[in-house]
Amino acid sequence: MNTRQRSKKSQPKPVSKGLHPRNLHNQGYDFSALVSSCPALAPHVKPNPYGNLSINFSNPLAVKILNAALLNRHYNIANWDIPDGALCPPIPGRADYIHYIADLLGPEHSDIRLLDIGTGANGIYPLLACQIYGWQCVGSDINTESIANVQAIIASNPDLKDRFTLRTQNDKNHIFEGISQPGECFDVSVCNPPFHASQEEALKSTQRKVSNLARKRGEEKANTKAPNLNFGGQGDELWCKGGELLFLKKMVRESQAYASQCRWFTSLVSKADNVRPLKKLMLKVGAVEVLEIEMKQGNKVARVLAWTFAQ
Repeated sequence: MNTRQRSKKSQPKPVSKGLHPRNLHNQGYDFSALVSSCPALAPHVKPNPYGNLSINFSNPLAVKILNAALLNRHYNIANWDIPDGALCPPIPGRADYIHYIADLLGPEHSDIRLLDIGTGANGIYPLLACQIYGWQCVGSDINTESIANVQAIIASNPDLKDRFTLRTQNDKNHIFEGISQPGECFDVSVCNPPFHASQEEALKSTQRKVSNLARKRGEEKANTKAPNLNFGGQGDELWCKGGELLFLKKMVRESQAYASQCRWFTSLVSKADNVRPLKKLMLKVGAVEVLEIEMKQGNKVARVLAWTFAQ
């Protein structure tokens, strides 16, 4: 059994933003074009201290409207919306995950079937996978309100009806069981796991983000008292008992029972310290190949772990 980390040489060369070469957002946002596509964005677009058009990324409403504009203009998704407080994903980073998964599966694979674990109220991974690559997608979530919201998005986009379906996970102690049906096969599963072990931990993380955003805007001090979650997130979207590591250990162990039903299992891993123990567990449960895929996004590096039981 081998475990290998994808080398920099094997990764596509980054462009200006360091995103995947096929990512439509490598050159940043064209706010003038986005406003023309989504006039509701106009009140939120102003010159930043460098004279470039931007929005206040610490304003949850501005971020949500920006996402709706991006999805409408670049991915032909109409009427995207999420409930107040729900996780509002940064589109360029989520698109990067899908592009790297496409590289993982290879160009020879067509009719791809993707399973999204914890699709949330935004449904972002299946939406992007459907619109960029034409894949068939299943989104699962434990929150029935989140499922209902994504169903409304699908209903507003008839071309998604036969390509994106939803399933409710009725047992919080399981991930694949109750979702992956007997005899059903997927090419890949994706996941953006709950990062934190508690609400307090999530709020502290948000305070750091707000402070960093304030510094980028040239402000000396941010108002971090009861900060808004600019990219949202609540309950199961952001935290769970044991945090990211415990959640992903459960996923890895349970994936063993579905080894013949999914070619590649993958997940984002936000904390670098979690990578080593997760790789070790993947090999222990019988994975024959484990990959760590680095995604450079501006000054940040996101990572995806992928494992397979297929010979």
